[in-house]
Amino acid sequence: MQTSKPNATPASALSYDVSDADFEAAVIERSMQVPVLLDCWAPWCGPCKSLKPILEKLAEAYGGQFVLAKLNSDECPGVAQALQLRSIPHVFLLKDGQVVDQFTGALPESQVRAFLDKHVKPQVSPVDQLREQAAADPEQAEALLRQALALQPGHVEVTLDLADRVIARGALDDALALLERVAAGSRNDRHAALLKRIELARNRPQGDPQDLARRIAANAKDFEARFALAALQVYEGDFNAAFDQLLEVVLRDKAEWREKARLQLVEWFDVCGDAAAVSRGRRYLGMYLN
Repeated sequence: MQTSKPNATPASALSYDVSDADFEAAVIERSMQVPVLLDCWAPWCGPCKSLKPILEKLAEAYGGQFVLAKLNSDECPGVAQALQLRSIPHVFLLKDGQVVDQFTGALPESQVRAFLDKHVKPQVSPVDQLREQAAADPEQAEALLRQALALQPGHVEVTLDLADRVIARGALDDALALLERVAAGSRNDRHAALLKRIELARNRPQGDPQDLARRIAANAKDFEARFALAALQVYEGDFNAAFDQLLEVVLRDKAEWREKARLQLVEWFDVCGDAAAVSRGRRYLGMYLN
């Protein structure tokens, strides 16, 4: 009767080693209960060493939606022959005792996720559920994000989500305090963009918006007025309107003002918290430049 190796990882683990002896139970039979991702590797294989930590990370991230079985092909010639391995790493996905998909080579994490997502879905954590609810409910977003942050105080993206919302309602000191809680090593481009938004919001540009609007109505090519009005609109948080002003400059000028407007738009795209506004602005900028 076939038996597992004495030091085999328990079948309940998310990631474990398998051998010729326990392959039937640990892979085939196990796939009747949960999808099994079978990683065929060898100690001498460089790409295998790159892929292995990605697979182990995803096994944890997907929270039991699949299990990772790792098979050293050098030590398991019987299984390797049965699988007709030609090259490694070779990864198989098994469900209900059958191979349903496979790939070879050390794919990047994004491609491995795409491979997995055709068959299994990652488990959504309570924090991620609250983030999703916040994105769908602007009125309750801040309260939901504070709940998420209470569950996981060090969660960088939740902290940045919350700072974004707090900036939007004008509580700049509170937003800055949130951003200062992010560890130095975790301060990414989004963190820098939020700091820039606080800086913009604290420094009101000169000019009267109604007067500037009248100047533009009288002369559509009053680019100085358009820039001044756009700066005021950014200060007020109306990025869509600001983008429109500078897009008009790009459309109407073919020289210095056009390039100045392009550069300013690119800078504001990086700090705008409205993804839809940025997407629209980038699309029109591309159209107007071509």
